[in-house]
Amino acid sequence: MRYSKYLLIPALGLVSSQASAQQRAPVTLDEVTVTAARAERAISDIPQTVQVVPQKEIEEQLKQSGSASALLAKLLPGFSVSNQTISGASESYRGRDLLVLMDGVPLSTPLRDVSRILALIDLNSVERIELVAGASSLYGAGATGGTVNFITKKAQEGGPRVSVNTALRAFTANPGSSLAPELSATVSGKGANGIDYLFVGSGRGAQKTYDGAGRELPSDGMLGQGGGDRFVSGNFLGKIGYDFDGGKRIEASIAQFYLDQTPKYLTDYAGPYARPDFTKPYTGQSVLEDTRTIQLRYSDSNFILGNLSIVGFYNDIKKRFNYSEFSYPYNSQVYYSGNPLSPTSPANQTTLFSERGGMNLSIDTPLDKIWNGAKVTWGTDVIHDKTWQTLTDGRDVFTPLSQVTTAGFALVQVPITDRLTARGGIRYEHFDLKVDNFVRPAAYAAQPVGGVVTPFVLPPLNVIGGQYEYASPTYNLGATFKLNPSIDLFGGFSQGYALPDVGAYTRRAGIAVAYACPVAFPNCLPPARQTISYTSIAPEPQIVNNYELGIRGGDGPYKGSITGFVSTSEKGVTFDPVTNLISQQKEIIYGIEYIGEMAITSNFTLGTTIGYKEGRYDSSTVKDGIIDSWLPNNRIGSPVRGLIFGDYRFDNGIKLRVEGEGWSSRNRAISLANTIYPIEGGFTMNAALSGPVYGGEAYAAVNNLFDVNVQNPTATSVRNLPVYSWGRTVTVGYRKTF
Repeated sequence: MRYSKYLLIPALGLVSSQASAQQRAPVTLDEVTVTAARAERAISDIPQTVQVVPQKEIEEQLKQSGSASALLAKLLPGFSVSNQTISGASESYRGRDLLVLMDGVPLSTPLRDVSRILALIDLNSVERIELVAGASSLYGAGATGGTVNFITKKAQEGGPRVSVNTALRAFTANPGSSLAPELSATVSGKGANGIDYLFVGSGRGAQKTYDGAGRELPSDGMLGQGGGDRFVSGNFLGKIGYDFDGGKRIEASIAQFYLDQTPKYLTDYAGPYARPDFTKPYTGQSVLEDTRTIQLRYSDSNFILGNLSIVGFYNDIKKRFNYSEFSYPYNSQVYYSGNPLSPTSPANQTTLFSERGGMNLSIDTPLDKIWNGAKVTWGTDVIHDKTWQTLTDGRDVFTPLSQVTTAGFALVQVPITDRLTARGGIRYEHFDLKVDNFVRPAAYAAQPVGGVVTPFVLPPLNVIGGQYEYASPTYNLGATFKLNPSIDLFGGFSQGYALPDVGAYTRRAGIAVAYACPVAFPNCLPPARQTISYTSIAPEPQIVNNYELGIRGGDGPYKGSITGFVSTSEKGVTFDPVTNLISQQKEIIYGIEYIGEMAITSNFTLGTTIGYKEGRYDSSTVKDGIIDSWLPNNRIGSPVRGLIFGDYRFDNGIKLRVEGEGWSSRNRAISLANTIYPIEGGFTMNAALSGPVYGGEAYAAVNNLFDVNVQNPTATSVRNLPVYSWGRTVTVGYRKTF
């Protein structure tokens, strides 16, 4: 494989002694192509950071965790530390949103970005993962930080093949109360008639979770997001395809995601850290995910204009979140019961619904008649999105939204010389947004006044909607240069365009003292202040500019890359967990990433991923355009994080992998008042051992080997309340293909 891991780290070079040099086996560098840029391209032609996680590495990480976010956090240096829950809250790539695709189809809910996606993906069904860093003019909304595409497995030629993977996980703090079984089965085959099929069914269960001090972790440590305990989940992927007339293929697929978490206790947010409140049984409904996505795909490699791909899709999404009660200061706003002695409404729990359908058309056309070797990838996207969110009593919590997105794009790739390849493109995106009228339910809140915490009521508020249109072109331009046959320089500029989380803005309509009433007079507002127009609270579209420069390649036993990046926006989006408000302002994020791997011998490989990122923004209330403070922790949780690993394969087929994961602390002033919410750094070790048994592979793994008690920087940053990481977990498992 070429360029999937990348950096020649000086430290690794020191490890490689002259004696061991004679034992090194040259690394075979095959050309690797990716499809994350909507057309199949060699990585060496793409002027952006591209990372590929092959199936072999996915299976290696499955031994330790079934979570896709845990995998990305280890292998992609720009990704946050995993928050170890079913939520993706504060998990970001280079401090911005990561657009998540499955086989090129978006799984996100852009009109209300609740981020619960990665933890639901079944890695047993994934053949490879492709990530393209930076803003994207190819996929549009949501790809301001990067695009990750989970490419599902394909059927193999021949009769039915059955693969089974089973695992049992537990925390050593209390194995009996934390047993978590997993089972996955895959059946696939392809006949001589061109018909192929693949079915993957997986199930997981979890009980209690524990930190490194042996304390039970809360079911809702990040406030309303859902935890990593007491759930059952099931995934199903079914694909049927037909190859015909040499180069034509039609394929239908369905993917089902189901999860049901049943918390036993509410969470104590009073500090000094989030923990279960064993005196308060959980009284809400379960935390639920019931989502399915259907795809119909047609491709023709002999289309008159080149390679043709048409994908139609429909996503039916249902996500129910935790019930939580008023708890100042970490949960200082709840939907109001009408009783100040028990202010939290029994319906203070929401469910998000989203129905998305669309069509993506891509054509990859050779331009050899104009310029030998040149190609243009062009096409169009049309998506209809309807999203709404309700309390458990049926009241809307934000204005129901529907949007039609239409976009056209073209990306030209031209080999200027044998060594220099240039790429440039444009995307024009149009959002047609319909905002319904709705009544924001009454809320109960509190804030300090004169040093005294004062509660107040936010009466119901009429939000008047309307019809709105947004449109803008975005551009990208870059080039790659081959220093030699195996090392490339790359660099370029790319833009992303997105309409920020409209639902979050309307949910917070009138969340201000100007609309507040004393608890004793909860309906004090005069008629003139009982209504607000969406026009006065609407977010502005966001354009993100990404600049990147790097070098990647391999030489003998070494493979690696180093990349520097800068990302800017005049309308960056930041959520303040203290005030529960969202703001847009000028901001800049910058960083550098290293990935490297070295074959010490033919049996022993060392590797590392290291990333640094930081960001600053205009924190002033007047938004004067002066970048004066550091971005909050929920954008940059831990500036430096990395992984170092060693893989050893014994001659009898037994494999040993040892990993060290580390992340830095952060103590940055995020406002002009020098507000600091410190986050602690940490370091843990993992190990996995596997070997052939009865024609399959048996494995055992230990995460957090020394049971270190560390804060989880990503979970902590959601509410600026310390949330501890998982303690030592042990996994045993077995996989076999028949």
